[in-house]
Amino acid sequence: MRTTILLVVMSVLVWVDPTWSDEVDRLTLANVTSPAPISAEEPLAEKFSLEQAARNLDRSTLHWQKHRKCGTCHTNFAYLMARPSLASLSPQAPEVRPFFEDMVRVRWENEGPRWDAEVVVAASTLAFNDRATTGKLHPETRTALDRMATLQRDDGGWDWLLCGWPPFESDDHYGVTFAALGIGSAPGAYAESETGRKMLAGIRKYLAANAPPTLHHSAMVLWSSYYVDGLVNHEERTRILDELFALQRLDGGWAVAAFFEGWEGHVRKDDKPQDTKTSDGYATGLVLYLARHAGVARDDPRIQRGVRWLKENQRKSGRWFTRSPTKDSRHFITNAGTAFAVMALAACGEVPGARTRRAAF
Repeated sequence: MRTTILLVVMSVLVWVDPTWSDEVDRLTLANVTSPAPISAEEPLAEKFSLEQAARNLDRSTLHWQKHRKCGTCHTNFAYLMARPSLASLSPQAPEVRPFFEDMVRVRWENEGPRWDAEVVVAASTLAFNDRATTGKLHPETRTALDRMATLQRDDGGWDWLLCGWPPFESDDHYGVTFAALGIGSAPGAYAESETGRKMLAGIRKYLAANAPPTLHHSAMVLWSSYYVDGLVNHEERTRILDELFALQRLDGGWAVAAFFEGWEGHVRKDDKPQDTKTSDGYATGLVLYLARHAGVARDDPRIQRGVRWLKENQRKSGRWFTRSPTKDSRHFITNAGTAFAVMALAACGEVPGARTRRAAF
């Protein structure tokens, strides 16, 4: 009897989801298949699964890299920031990070960046990824950050992509806060280097002269302030968090369109009304992540309600749907929403073995 019990216990201890234990099944550029179409009609998952979330992030990013061969905020740059949160379950796809290192080392040197914004986002996400993985500043990350410095304007900003696709490609303010996030989070005290200090001085100048036009922009300033001193004071930090929490829906989630409500700088491209009432992965993940890193307790009822929403609203593919604030035929923000959902769950202690680095104030 005791032998039987021991065998049962041992079998439980060594069982691992074969999706992740068998290297043959690991997604790569060679075997990746198309992700399921991003749709609000995709069924909910039968049960919450971090493994499925990791696999969805891998598939979406590898497929984008393989077929688009470019970096984008809503998919593979977001991947670099979020995927280390699930490293305790499975390592991030090994072909993603080298793609961006090659971009810095080879394509930029031979052909130049496509846009200044590409340099800012690549440098910042590589720095964030360094912080979340090795804790050391990679040589290519430093190269990218230094190149970012050469592109900073006299007003402290960068020439951004003004495509009318918020939150990522719509205005200079977002680019400034994203640059601040990268400089401040870069390991090796990069922010204290001469180049880092000069860029941050310009960023402070820009933000002092340009107030956030929406609550989402304020949230980005808040996030950046976790790593860069002097962007907001205690009262401003409290105000932004209060405004974010005030938009929590009865179901526990948040709607990204509500963060842009009243902004004259953006209109939908399909002339459809914005949906400020339906909770989504991007907004819910962003608020939970920011709140936890601001020191809001895990057992705070608002945090618990948000976590419950994430666990109950994962889709069958492993993603969390987010409706595009711009056009219903392009819901790629869902990929970023899945990334932020994962980061939020890790910050809320819902990912076993995850390492979370809270900012110190």
